[in-house]
Amino acid sequence: MTALAAEPSSRSASRLAIWGWVLFDWACQPFFTLVITFVYAPYFAAAVVGDPVRGQALWGFATGAVGLTIALFSPLLGAIADATGRRKPWIAAFGALLMLGSAALWFGKPGDASTMLVLVAFGIGAIGVEFATVFNNAMMPALVPHERLGRLSGLGWGMGYVGGLLSLVVALGFLATNPATGKTLFGLAPLFGLDPALREGDRAIGPLTALWFVVFVLPLFLFTPDGARGLPLKRAVRSGLATLVATLKEARQHRNVGVFLLANMIYADGLVALFAFGGIYAVGTFGWSTIELGIFGILLTITGTIGAISGGWLDDRFGPKPVILGSLVLLVLASASILSIGRDSILFVIAVAPAGPGHGLFGSAAEKLYVGLGLLIGLAAGPLQAASRTLLARLAPRDKLAEFFGLFALSGKLTSFAAPMLVATVTAATASQRAGVSVLVAFFVAGGLVLARVRVSGGSGARR
Repeated sequence: MTALAAEPSSRSASRLAIWGWVLFDWACQPFFTLVITFVYAPYFAAAVVGDPVRGQALWGFATGAVGLTIALFSPLLGAIADATGRRKPWIAAFGALLMLGSAALWFGKPGDASTMLVLVAFGIGAIGVEFATVFNNAMMPALVPHERLGRLSGLGWGMGYVGGLLSLVVALGFLATNPATGKTLFGLAPLFGLDPALREGDRAIGPLTALWFVVFVLPLFLFTPDGARGLPLKRAVRSGLATLVATLKEARQHRNVGVFLLANMIYADGLVALFAFGGIYAVGTFGWSTIELGIFGILLTITGTIGAISGGWLDDRFGPKPVILGSLVLLVLASASILSIGRDSILFVIAVAPAGPGHGLFGSAAEKLYVGLGLLIGLAAGPLQAASRTLLARLAPRDKLAEFFGLFALSGKLTSFAAPMLVATVTAATASQRAGVSVLVAFFVAGGLVLARVRVSGGSGARR
């Protein structure tokens, strides 16, 4: 096994190389922002399926299937990457899956006939983006000194949020339309003659996501150095399998890392599911259109950007563990409060007037409170994800970083097939979106309690 690829850099790579790496998050973010959260998933539930409750259940089962696939294969892929030393070929291969799956979402037409096609395309794209991210994460320690990992990780997440924000502006301003007017947010007819009646503006989100990725991932391949060449692929597969087995056998020697990965498994699953169902939940609760969801997404993305960048500074100043715990506290408070909001009530029992004609955007008190709490979630989500990536880089053995980033993806997805399915099951059993989503609060609480047991040393190596 070659250790060269995993060795941290004693000095920074070139500024161009670092920005090439940072733009990977920018390139990927539209899949999470446009497809999973604010535009395509709500469109799928409201128009393709035609029922937010059933749509929430189906989206949950698809998300769970993706999580199970990643849980099974990401540790192996990380071990293979350690042996080959090269990450870019893997990023290219899985990036192709991201583009293929995203582009195929165009064929998800209103009506139940294309439901399965959409779910398969979503699964292909989601697997592609998640596996590509494993290899991109493994490149991070070779770019900057150890003490600057927090800022680099935070910058990556922050740039990802900015990319998501701009992609939302493009989607809302030029593609997606208000069903009542057939116009975009800017008051324009959609580009390319897209038909509002067939929801072609919403369907075009898939091809836009694919095109966005291929354009903005290019700097990574052009300017960011890859790891040193290691074993040929066949030998790397055998070496990777052997290394993975050995790592699992030696897991007791890395108990501290294991506790962190368990914590990450729990709270990351809750966060992924929260974003997966957030837009669908808003459609079912308030009947928001794509334009309203998109504006909400723009506001949330702004706070997410602020949170990710400021979280990177807090990470370097106080360490990643306090940042993660603080973010989880905010998520618990905000999520529990959101669940207390209905179309005509807040805090479960306080009646408020629902939005009516002439009330404007987010016109009711319930909608305004929902938006405010959503912004708090965005503020907490960025630091949580960025600091988690940094904490693993601080804890994991240096010669097995790619493999442990595979385990990191595993820990973030191991129960993600269970969390969405639990949401879907409770939703179907109670015919209530609120009851289904409420189970996610427990993930944040439990994740924080487990994380509190993680010991973080002052040195650069893993503390065992």
